[in-house]
Amino acid sequence: MTPVSIALLVLLAPLASAAIIALFLRRSGTLAATMSVTAAVIVAAGAFTLAFGGARFEAATSWLQLGSFTLSLGIKFDDLAALMLVIVGIVGLCVHVFSLGYMHDDAAKARYFGGLSVFMFSMLGIVFADNLFMMFIFWELVGFSSWLLINHWHEKQSASDASKKAFITNRVGDFGFLLGIIMCYWSNGTVNLSELAAGHHVYSTLIPLLLFCGAVGKSAQLPLQVWLPDAMEGPTPVSALIHAATMVAAGIYMLCRINVLMVPDALTVIMWVGTATALYAAFCAIVQRDIKKILAYSTLSQLGYMVAAFGLGSKMIPVSDTMVDAAGKLAVSHWQVLGAATGVGAAMFHLTTHAFFKALLFLGSGSVIHGCHHEQDIFKMGGLSSRMKLTFVTFTIGVAAIIGLPFLAGFFSKDTILYLAYTNNKAVFAILAFTAILTALYMTRLWRITFFGEPRSESAAHAHEGGLTLTLPLMVLAVLAVVAGYTSHYPKVFDGVFELIPEAHGSDHLTILLTSLFVLVVGAGTAFLFYKPAATDALELKSPGLFRLLASKLWFDEIYTYYIDKVQQRFALLLSFLEQIFLAGVIIRGFAGLVGLVGLGARALHVGRISVYVYWFFAGVVILWLFATGVL
Repeated sequence: MTPVSIALLVLLAPLASAAIIALFLRRSGTLAATMSVTAAVIVAAGAFTLAFGGARFEAATSWLQLGSFTLSLGIKFDDLAALMLVIVGIVGLCVHVFSLGYMHDDAAKARYFGGLSVFMFSMLGIVFADNLFMMFIFWELVGFSSWLLINHWHEKQSASDASKKAFITNRVGDFGFLLGIIMCYWSNGTVNLSELAAGHHVYSTLIPLLLFCGAVGKSAQLPLQVWLPDAMEGPTPVSALIHAATMVAAGIYMLCRINVLMVPDALTVIMWVGTATALYAAFCAIVQRDIKKILAYSTLSQLGYMVAAFGLGSKMIPVSDTMVDAAGKLAVSHWQVLGAATGVGAAMFHLTTHAFFKALLFLGSGSVIHGCHHEQDIFKMGGLSSRMKLTFVTFTIGVAAIIGLPFLAGFFSKDTILYLAYTNNKAVFAILAFTAILTALYMTRLWRITFFGEPRSESAAHAHEGGLTLTLPLMVLAVLAVVAGYTSHYPKVFDGVFELIPEAHGSDHLTILLTSLFVLVVGAGTAFLFYKPAATDALELKSPGLFRLLASKLWFDEIYTYYIDKVQQRFALLLSFLEQIFLAGVIIRGFAGLVGLVGLGARALHVGRISVYVYWFFAGVVILWLFATGVL
């Protein structure tokens, strides 16, 4: 098979799986699961074949022609796409296998696995897309599949509300994304990624910021971060696939794709949005009791790290004055990119390591929840280190990776971002270093309260390890959470991404190393001293005011609720009233009544007597003569 054929097989296999499940297997959960897992195996195998086969290619076909506008569907497979494809393939397969055990007794298992296949198809479309219009199509399909999977247990009001919240919030960001795509096409005449990278394009701060809106929604950055914690209402494997490793990372991947459009002012905004999100989410995670919500806020914080890295690493300076094209229309500014790709390298490096250790942590939490008979409150757990030994060991590796224990994956990628911040913006460096302290604090809190001490509920006392389908993915991801940081040992197939990773040397290297060790010791040490395995939160007992402040999450949800209820809803009611009075009343019914009256009058003129018609004929002749002579 040619590389293009393999890519099409990888893309269409999940779509075929979803179609077959929807049409024929809706009442056969086991067959549906088999079909979906088979598609995931094809995706993983195809991903490795394409990535390590060395082929890098582009292929496209015209899909829709509207005048001079052509909508193409195409594949751009370079090192960046190869890396993302491998991540999606590995994590997707692990989640599918884990789901076999986790969703074994679910009555709607067929619908669940059908939703997984729809999501895989949608995410792969984003990875392969060679233009922004195609990316947007699959971007929306990812939003739909996310809604479908979060809403899997739709009989629960909380799950139904969470799915609608995620869907609507993402539409806000996607509206800005679509405006950015349209503006990019209007300004440059193309949204093809290769064409944008190859030629000069219009200098604009607005275009990259509008496109960034898509990443703000999908990657849950401030101020659209509110949907992600609530999305934990979906099944835990969904959280691992969508809300840890792939969908939320799509925003970072998209930013790396449009790096050529970036300008300094836009990068500064992106850097500060990511930095603020990282800090905000870390504070919120400290007071959570639900094991999945702690990991959700951790994901928000780590995504903020990636966004900040992208904004930090790309630096551009103008090397010529603004120019005008031959038509005198396009103001084109030439920019020299200085280290622009270091932001891409650092962001994608952390995206890679985070995908593995966060998927491990989410699936590990799923194993804990399954073993504790669906208990999710960490203060009702305890004593699991001896009852679920394999889950404990693998989860410990995930925790060690995210808090930056030396020689694990998270240590290397986090240090890369800290080095970028240290060399480019000391204020951001200080904030991200403090965020790393908070990360070590809340993750150690989670780990210690969940696995140590005595069982604090009947569920924890009778906890047990799951079967092979639950534990095998944990072991695979645990290995990757260790080795994914050693990019020097990666095959050369990803050099287009990883050779761009900045490396600290000399005194800078020592500074970053000491900073990493310091934040690890301070954060984890504070958690060990402050939090004991107990049924109550030590911070809530010792500092209730601070606890309530952090638990408020700065009242984002309350502010949005107030805006919707008191502003948006009332404005909608006003528009409805005006529509009923003016549009439906005056305009539609009024004109309909006027037309009816005219019709009645015209009908009255048809009396059936020729003498009357002669009078009307002469009247018409007179009126015509008056118009012809200019009197009227």
